[in-house]
Order: sequence, then C-alpha cells, then structure tokens
Amino acid sequence: MNRTLRFAIIFVAAFTVTAPAFAAEDWPDSFSAYVAKVRKTVNTTDIEGYLAVAKKPNGAMLIDVREPAEYATGHVVGTINIPRGLLEFQIWKKLGYPKAVNMNRKIYTQCAGGGRATLAAADLKKIGFKNVTAVVANVNDMEKKGFPWEK
Repeated sequence: MNRTLRFAIIFVAAFTVTAPAFAAEDWPDSFSAYVAKVRKTVNTTDIEGYLAVAKKPNGAMLIDVREPAEYATGHVVGTINIPRGLLEFQIWKKLGYPKAVNMNRKIYTQCAGGGRATLAAADLKKIGFKNVTAVVANVNDMEKKGFPWEK
C-alpha cells in the first residue's frame, strides 16, 4: 500500500472516530453544565465578533484547538492548529519562547462548537495569559458566513 493511501485511510478513520465525540448533543448534562460554568469565567465572542477579528486580526493569535484531522477538513485562514490536549505545551514556541512572551497578546481559541475553545481559554488564563477569548460558534457556519477559509 502506498504512503498516500495509508495516510488517507488513517485520516478518514481518525476523523470518523473523533468528530462525533465533539458534538454537543453527545455530551452528558453534567459536562454541558461544567462548560457553561467555565464559560462564565472567560471572555467569549460569537460568530459575528470572530468574523471581524478573522478578517483583521491586528496581531491577535487565532488558535484552532480541534484535532489535526478536523483542522485539515477546513479552517479559518490565519489560524494555527494546536490541539487542546497539547495547548499548554505548544503555545510557548508559537509565541517566541525562549524569548520573552507577551502574556497580554490577544488570543482567540476556536473549535467546532465552543466547548473545547472555552476550556482552552480557561486553561490559558490559568497559566497566566491575560487577554484570551473563546469563540462560541459552530465551525460549520463560518465558511457560510464569509470567513476567509481554506482546506
């Protein structure tokens, strides 16, 4: 089996397994309540607010915290992909570490529907980032709303 075909099979399998797990309707009520509670502790924006930022980031870092297979299916132009599970480890180099890191830089976290983005924003806030905003919007609506989009 050639390398491209193996990659395609792995990609499809990974997306098939991970994508349904992130649908809000699959969350238990207790988890939905937890995300709602965390959301009260972070700054948030909706799809319209994020559209304005995506079109003109003005130095803001846009982070898509979905898994790489999800990101590969399509994403907002200008976002970087750091999966939520690796965010606290990988963000530093993206911000220039070991040089001084601007802990006040605007950071927007985005995912498929807002849950992971909310939890990611809370985690970044806990480790000292001061200007983090979670995007609470459905990624499937972003391309339709006119976001700069690429696959």
